[in-house]
Amino acid sequence: MTRRRVIYHGRVQGVGFRYTVRSIAGRHPVAGFVRNLSDGTVELVADAESPDLEMFLQDVASTLGGNITSTSDTPAPADALSGFRIRY
Repeated sequence: MTRRRVIYHGRVQGVGFRYTVRSIAGRHPVAGFVRNLSDGTVELVADAESPDLEMFLQDVASTLGGNITSTSDTPAPADALSGFRIRY
């Protein structure tokens, strides 16, 4: 199991970004969450087997790439997350 924390920069708040990510997550075997941060970015934390996680992140990037200007992507220790949610 692998966990990644990705911060998305760009026009990522107020455009349905979190809801789209949650919808994409429903098509992949991932667990985690997505949330807006106070600095105008969006944080995504996801756990999955490495190939599944890569496919999920590629799907997010290809679907929402027009809104994303840059990303900060860091590995993080995996623990038990269940489901995929929007956090507020």
